[in-house]
Amino acid sequence: MTDTAMAIDSKDPWADIRPYQDDEVAEVLARLAANRELLDALTRYRLPRLSRLAPPLARTLAAYAIRRQTRGVNSVRDFQQRVAHYMAHMIRTSTDDFRIDGLEHLAPDSAYLFIGNHRDIALDPAFVNYALHSAGRDTVRIAIGDNLLKKPYVTDLMRLNKSFIVPRALRGKRAMLAAYQMLSDYIRHSITTDNHSIWMAQREGRAKDGIDRTDPAIIKMLTMARRREERNALIGEAIAELRIVPVSISYEYDPCDLQKARELHAVHTEGRYEKREFEDIQSIVTGITGHKGRVHLRFGDPLDSGFDTPEAVAEEINRQIIAGYHLFPSHYLALEALGDAPELVDLSEVTDADRSRFQARLADVPEELRTWWLAQYANPVRNRAGRIEA
Repeated sequence: MTDTAMAIDSKDPWADIRPYQDDEVAEVLARLAANRELLDALTRYRLPRLSRLAPPLARTLAAYAIRRQTRGVNSVRDFQQRVAHYMAHMIRTSTDDFRIDGLEHLAPDSAYLFIGNHRDIALDPAFVNYALHSAGRDTVRIAIGDNLLKKPYVTDLMRLNKSFIVPRALRGKRAMLAAYQMLSDYIRHSITTDNHSIWMAQREGRAKDGIDRTDPAIIKMLTMARRREERNALIGEAIAELRIVPVSISYEYDPCDLQKARELHAVHTEGRYEKREFEDIQSIVTGITGHKGRVHLRFGDPLDSGFDTPEAVAEEINRQIIAGYHLFPSHYLALEALGDAPELVDLSEVTDADRSRFQARLADVPEELRTWWLAQYANPVRNRAGRIEA
C-alpha cells in the first residue's frame, strides 16, 4: 500500500463498507443511469414487450426515467425522501394496517442500535425507517450482508439508502477477524461519535421457520471495539454505550412464506437447499410487492450495563423481541391446523373473514409443503409459550 493510500484510509477508514455520503450521490446516480444490467432489469419489469423487441430503445427510456426520477436529488436525505414516497405507496397497496408501538419512549435526539428479528430482507429495516421518518426522526444505517450484493447496481442502491456492508464471504480466520473488528469499530463510531442510529438483524439470515433467536456471536462482535480500546472493559459497559434496543416486527402474512416452506422442506428431505442465481433479489421484490395483511412494529427498552456475558445479552434481546411480537389470527389458525398444541390456540379475536383468508392462502400451498408453511406461522405462538428449545 502506498503512503497516499494509507493517508486516504486514515481519513476514511470505513470507505469500503460505509453508506455513501452526500458528496458521492451525484456520481452514483449517474453510474446507475448508465448501468446496463439495471436498465435491462427495469425494462423487463416495466416495459416487457419493448425490452424484447427493441432493447436499446427500452434502455434509453429507462435511463431517462432514472434521471427524471432523481432530478433534484443531491444528498442521501433527498434520495431517502424519494424512497419514503414509494414506501408510503407500498404500505397503502400491500398492507391492511401498520401499527407502531414503543417509539414514543425513546429519546428523539439519541442514537440507538436497533436489533430486530428478521423476516424480510428489505422490509424489516424499511418499516423501521418509515416509522422513524413518520415521527420526524433521522433514519438508520442498515447492516446488509455482502451475499446480497452480487451486482454493482444493487450495492450502489443499498449504500445510497444508508446501508453498510457486513462481510460474509471472506475466507480465513484472520481475514474474518479483521473484518469484524472493522465492523465493530464502525458501529460503535456511528452510535457514540456520529450519534447516528443503526439497524441490524439478531442473526445472520431470515428466520424462515418463524423462530426468533439472537446469535451471541453478533453480541461478541459488537463489543470488540470497546474491548480493544479498553482491554478490561466489562461486557455490560460495552453494551450500555451502544444503547441497544430490541425491535419486533410481525407480519400477518409473509409474501415469501411459500418459498421459505420450499427451502425448509428441501433441507429436511435432501439435507440442503441450493439457491437459484439472484434468488435473494427475487425475494426482495416479492416481499415488497406481495400482500402482507397487518404489520406490527414494536420498539423495546434500551439495554443497560447489567450483563456479564454475550449469552445473557442475547437472551434479553430474545425476551423483548418475543414479548413484543404481535400474534395475529394467522398464527393461531396455523397452530390449530397443525393440531399439536390445542391449549395454546386462542381464537377469541379470529373472525370468519380471518379464517376465510387463511384457508384461501393455505389452499394454494402444495400438500408436501403445508407442514413447513404452517410451522412458520405457528412457531411464534410456541415461542411465546416457551415450547421451543433454544
